[in-house]
Amino acid sequence: MNQYHDQVLQRIRSKDDNVSLKAKPLRVPTDQNTGLTGGSGSGRPRMETQSEFFFCSGAATEVLKVGSFQLSGEKVLLLLIPGNPGVVGFYESFMRTLHGLLGTPVWAVSHAGHCAPPDSMDLVEDGAAAARQDVFGLDGQIRHKLAFIQDRVPRGTRLVLVGHSIGCYMILEMMRRSPELEVLKAVLLFPTIERMAQSPQGKVMTPVLCQLRYLAYLPLFLLSLLPQRVAALLVRLLLRGVPALDPCVLRPVLDMFSGDCAVNSMYLGGQEMRMVQERDNITIQKNLDRLIFYYGATDHWCPVSYFQDMRRDFPHGVIRLCERGIRHAFVLDAGQEVAQMVAAWIGGSLTA
Repeated sequence: MNQYHDQVLQRIRSKDDNVSLKAKPLRVPTDQNTGLTGGSGSGRPRMETQSEFFFCSGAATEVLKVGSFQLSGEKVLLLLIPGNPGVVGFYESFMRTLHGLLGTPVWAVSHAGHCAPPDSMDLVEDGAAAARQDVFGLDGQIRHKLAFIQDRVPRGTRLVLVGHSIGCYMILEMMRRSPELEVLKAVLLFPTIERMAQSPQGKVMTPVLCQLRYLAYLPLFLLSLLPQRVAALLVRLLLRGVPALDPCVLRPVLDMFSGDCAVNSMYLGGQEMRMVQERDNITIQKNLDRLIFYYGATDHWCPVSYFQDMRRDFPHGVIRLCERGIRHAFVLDAGQEVAQMVAAWIGGSLTA
């Protein structure tokens, strides 16, 4: 972990060395004012969600749950691995719609340190240990997801993994490292699984994330000091170019600026540019019958040429190209639409 992150971890305020949340998770209901009904026009009652904070791999972690909050007796879990930033609140509409259509519990686990934990909880349990293990880096985030499944998902639960962006890379790595996982299907949405720095967006963002990101730290810190109303106004101005903006994403954007979440996101992004290079064809071929890929037609992180290469190299795989003009950050305005497609793709696998 770089020197800045060592300093970040050292300055995390420790309010209580024996934080009770280590043993007993805090459950905080999400904002019900932004809730959606189950599925589009389904007429089902609004589904409750639950947000739970705890330490995983020594780092603050948030899990957003729709449907069953406990998995005793559940046979299948849809587990979402987010993109970057890995703030689970961005996916609330997507998750609600999936659960409303399929009736299966849907959980999303944040990336380590990509959340705004309650005041009584620190960002890490042990700053020195987190620095040694590079828990906020790409490899650390992959180990974090495997630790979450081992610690929080009952043995024997079959998984449908849904990844977005860098979450797709993490899922392939999870399947490679832990082939014993009972994965029914893995849906990889807008998958950044290769040549990230060489993509059109990567060419722009690589110098920003790898060399210039330190310049953003002071503005991010100043943003975190703004009153909530002012910050909310800035967020709305920032997203004014999204005409059908999902109101569920406003709170997560605000949470991004509440602490070190944005800094951790940029740190992870820098590692993505350096580490996501060659596509893991061996893992893809080994699990091809369980994988569904969905590429964007206007996605500058994984351009159409990457889709074409995949179709050429894996002619028998389920590899789709978006025909609806959906953006890479689909959660901004198309979460329900993408959920409806995913439900149609995997519905049969849940009853097999």
